[in-house]
Amino acid sequence: MQTVQHSEQTLKTALISKNPALASQYEKLDAGQRRLMNEAFRPDSDLFGPITLHSQSDWINSHPEAPQDFEEFFSDPYRKTPSPAKCSIYIQCIGSLGNTRSISEEYVRWLKGYCEAFFYGLRVKLLEPVPVSATRCSFRINDNTQNLQIHAGQILKFLKKRKPEDAFCIVGITVIDLYPRDSWNFVFGQASLTDGVGIFSFARYGSDFYSSHYEGKVKKLQKKSSSDYSVFDNYYIPEVTSVLLLRSCKTLTHEIGHIFGLRHCQWLACLMQGSNHLEEADRRPLNLCPICLRKLQSAVGFSIEERYKALVRWIDDESTDTPGVTPKHSCEDNVNLPKPVEAFKEWKEWITKCLAILQK
Repeated sequence: MQTVQHSEQTLKTALISKNPALASQYEKLDAGQRRLMNEAFRPDSDLFGPITLHSQSDWINSHPEAPQDFEEFFSDPYRKTPSPAKCSIYIQCIGSLGNTRSISEEYVRWLKGYCEAFFYGLRVKLLEPVPVSATRCSFRINDNTQNLQIHAGQILKFLKKRKPEDAFCIVGITVIDLYPRDSWNFVFGQASLTDGVGIFSFARYGSDFYSSHYEGKVKKLQKKSSSDYSVFDNYYIPEVTSVLLLRSCKTLTHEIGHIFGLRHCQWLACLMQGSNHLEEADRRPLNLCPICLRKLQSAVGFSIEERYKALVRWIDDESTDTPGVTPKHSCEDNVNLPKPVEAFKEWKEWITKCLAILQK
């Protein structure tokens, strides 16, 4: 295992900047916010640790990138920022996310609520779900995993046409696997920062995707015409577990973070780290490191304390007696579905520590 270690001074400069105007801006933050963010360069901090690399296939090893500090983020001329006229994040469901309509609707509402807390201060709106056929995208069966896949780039074009006037961005979510071009095996998601659109799939986050017993395998694609999408009428949908919800929240906020102009983090363990595979994505925390937190705060303008409180409320809301999984193939469409938040408990404890520092 390799550790990406930066000096105290390097982290301090990445967070605060040597630019007098940006350093002054930092000093104007209240004492609690500065106290929390200064944890970035405290060597003994138990809140923010270094990035660990476990194999040569991990993101930093296989995708060398220049790190982005706060000053680079702030001065990026191509970065888009929400405005009073464009301050809504839209979520577009493509296909169903659950085995019944009520499960699908609850799942997307949980994601909406999480995004509202994470990007605190912005509105998150849901568009009416659409079937795959509405996108007119190409699709195929993956040669390796034998599952259905839809073309990510063509869905981005579909989303761009549907982007509302007041949208900062529009993101599509689906539990159908994605591919960006014929030569690629798959992609977790794809986004266009200039157009403010993204599409993300949670297909590979199901507990059984890499199992030999995976039920989503399709033996043969019987396609009557290019407009025949009947293969999606009864496609396989993974059960909604607490781990699937956590992975979905993680991916959604990471990718929307890119639309705000946050590049892959190389400073500390952080939600904005790149990930090449599921194991690496699971190691990535739900939280932003102080450097990325300052970037997002400067773009949105939230109170860090109020944002953390909103995230705790989302975890606590309707979480009493929550079962581990939802009914896998429920015939009852009016089931009262509790939010499966067991996987978020450790993060809630972490946020509580952050709030103690903010309120000290």
